[in-house]
Amino acid sequence: MVLGTFIKRLITPEPEQSPVAQEQPPDARRRVLNVGGGTKNIPIPEHYAGWEHLLLDIDPRGAPDVLCDARELDSLDSHQFDAIYCSHNLEHYYKHDGDSVLRGFLHVLKPDGFAEIRVPDIGAVMRAFVARGMDIEDVLYTSPAGPITVRDVIYGWALEIERSGEDFYAHKTGFTPASLRECLAKAGFRATVVVSDEAAFEIRALAFPSEPTAAQRETFGLS
Repeated sequence: MVLGTFIKRLITPEPEQSPVAQEQPPDARRRVLNVGGGTKNIPIPEHYAGWEHLLLDIDPRGAPDVLCDARELDSLDSHQFDAIYCSHNLEHYYKHDGDSVLRGFLHVLKPDGFAEIRVPDIGAVMRAFVARGMDIEDVLYTSPAGPITVRDVIYGWALEIERSGEDFYAHKTGFTPASLRECLAKAGFRATVVVSDEAAFEIRALAFPSEPTAAQRETFGLS
């Protein structure tokens, strides 16, 4: 699959959704399941504006619509969502559990749906670590939540793990573009687009249960 404007769309900052678009009747809207998003106060990409946005999370503090461990997605009704959005969540599972999460995505996705996934790029972190002569406690970048160290990216954001007292905020695996692509194929996704935003230390991917539809190709600039 050739990348058109998809890379530009992936690395463009995400504006908040338009409140006007949300006024459509719920039964007329497509449905996106935000897996592990923490809270709806964190905006999701603009192309979901007007969709019914349901949050699934294991932490009740964010008031999720679905309080559930993402490893148990197969306990939900099948084929009910047009999209899965999963940002910085897959790294919180051991590799074999992450495989279960991805198979759960396929379980709840409609056959013509898609999954949009973002994870840290461990390869990019390692390259920066060596090139800059960094220590594991050095700040790799500054996020809206504050400074993020090399240790935070590899093992999980230490501040959140400490203040929550929950080890599900720890990172239990890591990805490179090649390894994420392999995991998606193993789970059963038939078509994938996986790119790295090296400057943001992030991998961004689209995964489809079947070949992308014409509308999906137009939305993401695929050809």
